[in-house]
Amino acid sequence: MIQLPELVQALLDSKAYREAPRRVELMQTQMSFVFLAGDYVYKVKKPVNLGYLDYTTLDQRHLYCQREVELNQRLCPDAYVGVVPITRVGSRIRLGERGEAFEYAVKMRRLPKEGMMDVLLVRNRVSAEMVTRVAQKLVEFHQKAETNATISTFGDIETIRVNTEENFDQTEKSIGRAISQEKYERIKSYTRRFIESNASLFRQRIAEGKIRDCHGDLHAAHVCFTNGICIYDCIEFNDRFRYCDVASEIAFLAMDLDRYGRADLSRSFIDAYIGLSRDTEVARLLAFYKCYRAYVRGKVESFKLDDPHIPGEEKAGALAAARKYFDLAESYL
Repeated sequence: MIQLPELVQALLDSKAYREAPRRVELMQTQMSFVFLAGDYVYKVKKPVNLGYLDYTTLDQRHLYCQREVELNQRLCPDAYVGVVPITRVGSRIRLGERGEAFEYAVKMRRLPKEGMMDVLLVRNRVSAEMVTRVAQKLVEFHQKAETNATISTFGDIETIRVNTEENFDQTEKSIGRAISQEKYERIKSYTRRFIESNASLFRQRIAEGKIRDCHGDLHAAHVCFTNGICIYDCIEFNDRFRYCDVASEIAFLAMDLDRYGRADLSRSFIDAYIGLSRDTEVARLLAFYKCYRAYVRGKVESFKLDDPHIPGEEKAGALAAARKYFDLAESYL
């Protein structure tokens, strides 16, 4: 059995919450402990430094909790309640009570599991009309999303190269475990060639204002069909991953639809986005960014293999997911 930190054990007790939920469930990512507590969800950031994020101090975790709420209210305003302190009341740990905070949590209203796109995809309940509505929401979001001279620099080939090379550096330890040496080299070679041979296209995208403050983590598990469409859990910890070409954002969800075996929905989603936005250049960048996004997801899943708090059966699932994502990345070559 894995020994969970004291804080996590305390927050598995319903008495730690003002709402006193009947049951508390724990989920984990490589960067957070997530507590499903009745009608609410509480997310506590792990004190980790993963290279691309640093949550090692309380001040940093507090700041990024605030940023998470602020940024996610752009696409899912009703779900994000705010940031709550975690304090000690006598010998007990409490959420949202007065006192000196020794940790913080993001508080969300719990979204219906039956409305999640990943759940609906498995049940074959996502239609072309539904992904068209998602595309429309994203077109409106991207048109309003912030862009400026600083954000635009994240679309130049040097920054794109930094992002892709970082992926390859950080997955070297996964070679032979989640990805073969041959596959790793093929994807790396393709990526480098595409960037070099399409420098003028990347410059054109900058000139046309296509580099925006996006969501940054747009896959099916982060889309919920509820009262309208809620797109949640954007990247708050590193602006570099959120400042990107809108084509990269669109390719992310299209890639994930491919992963679920729904290339038809992927095409419908892309066609709807291009038709509504009139951004025809998205098509030229699609394979490259699908490959990039699939590789990122493979990397993220492979990181779980070294997390001491994640049990063995979950690591086995993460390994299988990482291999599937790396296979998908290669398929776009």
